[in-house]
Amino acid sequence: MASNKPPSKSGVLESQGQSSPLGNSGKGLSLAEQAHQAIRLAIRQRRFRSGDRLIENELADMLGLSRTPIREALSRLQAEGLAEQHPHRGFTVVEFDHAMVSELYQMREALEGTAARMAAKNADEAELSLLESLHLDYAQLVEDEDPLEIALKNRQFHEALILCAHNRFLLRIMEPLHDALGLLGESNMLDLNRAKENVVDHAKILSALMAKDPLGAESAAREHIKKAYSARVKRMFAKQ
Repeated sequence: MASNKPPSKSGVLESQGQSSPLGNSGKGLSLAEQAHQAIRLAIRQRRFRSGDRLIENELADMLGLSRTPIREALSRLQAEGLAEQHPHRGFTVVEFDHAMVSELYQMREALEGTAARMAAKNADEAELSLLESLHLDYAQLVEDEDPLEIALKNRQFHEALILCAHNRFLLRIMEPLHDALGLLGESNMLDLNRAKENVVDHAKILSALMAKDPLGAESAAREHIKKAYSARVKRMFAKQ
């Protein structure tokens, strides 16, 4: 479970298994982009909670950067809807209310449905094989009842599906949406019943992709996201 405090230096960096924010993957990127990607990763991994402060000095120390690229990264996160700036508190991670959660899942349904339709047309055999492998790995994790690994594999399946659409603009739009999911608290995959439903949902999407059925793939993906939204709403109200 994520902490209410900003991640420690070791927490952010150890999660990436290297001594610098992005290691070799940051080569050629500006310092602001390195900071942006490192903070986004921490958000996606639920190392920040909604409402947590994003303090420039602490982030600069954590990532071994000056405050200038950190400030630029935070401004970009604000533009993406992942952070907000307050007169006296500075930047904080955005807090999602019910309306924002609804809007998030509406966009997921539209965009992931579109991605599935495109993937049915554009994905090659190697990509379909990868999706099938991720699906089978996910199904085995559900059998093993390993919630944290289930959540990770579920995210990998969805990210791979977006890549299979072969549309760089769609990919860019989806990235902040996937990041935002990290701010919704515990994953739906902690509910093993929901995780088991996902096995069936993913199988329907995969079947349509392999059949080269764009409309079937889009329909299956949209229905899947609708179920995810319903599960999220139930979790939200259960905590009130």
